[in-house]
Amino acid sequence: MRDIILLACGTCKRKNYSTTKNKKNTPGKLEISKFCNSCRTHTVHKETKA
Repeated sequence: MRDIILLACGTCKRKNYSTTKNKKNTPGKLEISKFCNSCRTHTVHKETKA
């Protein structure tokens, strides 16, 4: 049930993080505020295709 997803920065579009998500409980795209090393700030990271 759990799928591996990648999280990409909203400003620079770099794929920085990978995590898992249960598609049954969270059918929409995941958005989390995380630190981006290339931007050097906290930005919104969105789910992308693996």
